Amino acid sequence: MKLLPSLGLVLLLLAAPAPPRAQTQAPTRDQLAKDNKLFITLASKTLKWEEPAEPVRIAGPLYFVGTQGLGVYLITTSDGLVLINTGMPSSGPMIAASIRKLGFKPEDIKVLVTSHAHADHAGGIAYLKDLSGGKLAMMEADIASMEDGGKSDFHYGTDWKVMGFPAAKVDRVLRDGDTVKLGDIVLTALATPGHTRGDTTWTTTIVDGGKAYVVVWPDGMSVNPGYALAGHPSYPGIADDFRRTAARLELLKPDIWLVSHTERFDIEGKRTRAKTQGVAAWVDPEGYRRYIAAQRQAFEDEMNRELGVEGAVK
Repeated sequence: MKLLPSLGLVLLLLAAPAPPRAQTQAPTRDQLAKDNKLFITLASKTLKWEEPAEPVRIAGPLYFVGTQGLGVYLITTSDGLVLINTGMPSSGPMIAASIRKLGFKPEDIKVLVTSHAHADHAGGIAYLKDLSGGKLAMMEADIASMEDGGKSDFHYGTDWKVMGFPAAKVDRVLRDGDTVKLGDIVLTALATPGHTRGDTTWTTTIVDGGKAYVVVWPDGMSVNPGYALAGHPSYPGIADDFRRTAARLELLKPDIWLVSHTERFDIEGKRTRAKTQGVAAWVDPEGYRRYIAAQRQAFEDEMNRELGVEGAVK
């Protein structure tokens, strides 16, 4: 990273452990672990978490309505709208505007779900829930954090004034394998803990042009600075959860995979190719396998770094 180029910061902030860097360059992973305000400020600005993006249709009734850096997804049904993730606390009005730009009404949101209860994905839930009256469904282990605005988060709860977000009441408690149904859409919630205790991978089937596509939103494998995989005092067994989640995600076989951070799945490239290729531009099973393998490797590398082991476990 010369002066915070995007790819370097992505690796530093959100996935892989970074090698030592000069003090005059980017802050090290250890420095970010000690300064959450610096961490979230750099991530938000450099990765454009709070900058509006053009909404786009992905396949059938599935649309991207997020910001430049954060993935937010809309599914339309005969009985109303489903919203997956909501971005940062400031993002609610931008998401509502994107939904309107597509010709739909955010007031018609009936169901809200999210990958996990962190400010960059659940931050806009309170705004959009109030706007629409939609019902919020969430994995049981993340409910306390959702309802107290992040105070119960195993890692960031102690720095709530920096890392918190507007609280929202959860209307339905989810457990592993539960389904959320609206109209002809069925979403399945898979428990993939690690990044948070209640982290959730969502799966569904979307039909476009008479063809069915398996869609997966994988989540749970990101190791943030300071997570202390070798022994987090507030999350005993965190490393075991990460490994179980990796094994589970490796078994999934999506046609289309979408994530909470847009730079991780080449959204701009897919968006451009979709202008001529249509839904085929979003079909990327090989990319999914590479992504999960990279996430697992990043976890093992960070675990070994903490333990002082040379190299990374393959």
